[in-house]
Amino acid sequence: MVEPFRVDITVRGYELDTQGHLNQAVYLQYCEHARWECLRAAGITQESLLASGVGPAALENTIRFHRELRGGDEVTVSCAWQWGGGKTFRLRQEITRVDGALAAELTGVAGLLDLAERRLVPDPAARLRALATDPDLLDL
Repeated sequence: MVEPFRVDITVRGYELDTQGHLNQAVYLQYCEHARWECLRAAGITQESLLASGVGPAALENTIRFHRELRGGDEVTVSCAWQWGGGKTFRLRQEITRVDGALAAELTGVAGLLDLAERRLVPDPAARLRALATDPDLLDL
C-alpha cells in the first residue's frame, strides 16, 4: 500500500454557507478535485480516459464531518485507492486542517463506465494501469 496522494487547498470565501462554514457540498468538490489531480499525476487525463472509451462513475459517497472549516483555512485532501477483484473500487479520502485536525472523511465506491456500452468495465484496475505512466500513485 502506498502513501495516499495529497493536494493542498485554501478555503475560499465564496464557498462558505450563511453561518460562515464551508458549504457541505464543497467538501465533495474538494475530494473530487483531489481524485482528478491524483489521476493526472499518475498520467491519466480526462482526454485519455475519453479516448479509451471509459469514464469514472461515482456509485456511492459518504462524508463524515468532524470539524468546521472557515474562509482562509488551509487544508490537505488525501486520496487513497482500494482495489478489489470486481467491477468497483473504493476510495478513502481525508480533509485535514494545517493544525492536523481531521475536518472530514469521505468513503466512496466507484467504477469505470464503458461509454459506448453504458456498463461498468469488468476490471477497472487493469484499465487504469494500462493508461497510467505512474500507476503506483493509484496503488496499482
